[in-house]
Amino acid sequence: MIDDLAKRLDEAALSRTAVAQFGADAGLDVPNAYAVQAALVARRRARGETVTGIKLGLTSRAKMVQMGVDEVIWGWLTDAMCVPDGGTVRLSEHIHPKVEPEVAFLVEGGAIAAVAPAIELIDSRYVDFRFTLPEVIADNTSASGFVVGPWRRVPDGIDNLGVLLEIDGRVAQVGSTAAILGDPRRALPQAVRLAGELRDGWVLLAGAAAAAVPLTPGAHVRVTVEQLGTASLRAAA
Repeated sequence: MIDDLAKRLDEAALSRTAVAQFGADAGLDVPNAYAVQAALVARRRARGETVTGIKLGLTSRAKMVQMGVDEVIWGWLTDAMCVPDGGTVRLSEHIHPKVEPEVAFLVEGGAIAAVAPAIELIDSRYVDFRFTLPEVIADNTSASGFVVGPWRRVPDGIDNLGVLLEIDGRVAQVGSTAAILGDPRRALPQAVRLAGELRDGWVLLAGAAAAAVPLTPGAHVRVTVEQLGTASLRAAA
């Protein structure tokens, strides 16, 4: 079952064709979902991708309540998901992508070495972007791409910085880093607890600071995090 579900999700991403929810029929639970996730990422690695970090999900209390859980979830990042700051995302390579503002950390020596504003591109492989908790875990927590802005030393007090998501210069979402576990720096011990040892040079996406927004053709997306700067991308058909 594990390999079959991983293949189904992988082929959905490669063909840009959403699949129906299958968790109930497969009796999918959280442990098995992480096994599917591992098999899914193994398929990507077999094609030559390299793991470059991890991401956390459900890091806000509101999202936890919405999903009926009290635990964050996590997924893998690879080099193929990395979009250069200011780079272009082709919508034809995705199913129904969305963007959300994030905070990224650079990991060195088991600690946070630097911080940057970031954008995560999420793209569920399920029809209508609808899924259960095990289903989204199996789908590598909807990971599809990410942009990291300029790295800088971690300033004092990043637990309540203002976050702005703009689309074509218009404000789409306003948030705070407080939405990320109360303090995004808490993402590191959470990540270590969930995923084990983090390698030097890995990127850790701490979680979303505001709700995701659908990505449309021609859109220019910019995320600004107070004291940290900006990150941006453009969408092409």
